[in-house]
Amino acid sequence: MEAKIQATIDKVRPILQRDGGDVEFISFLDGVVKVRLQGACGNCPGATMTLKMLIEKVLKEDIPEVKEVVRV
Repeated sequence: MEAKIQATIDKVRPILQRDGGDVEFISFLDGVVKVRLQGACGNCPGATMTLKMLIEKVLKEDIPEVKEVVRV
């Protein structure tokens, strides 16, 4: 499961890196993926939008077991 999550995160990573940010996969438990936003994404006012509308959306589409993505 972690390999599938990491592969999906790798698909969105270039979008984040284009704006000076990045995302790090931390863990997956009971349908919840924990990630750490880095670089420009770490303290951006739009970080919550990026998390939910990009990262969570793509993960849910690719991996039905994912129920939510949260920041740590």
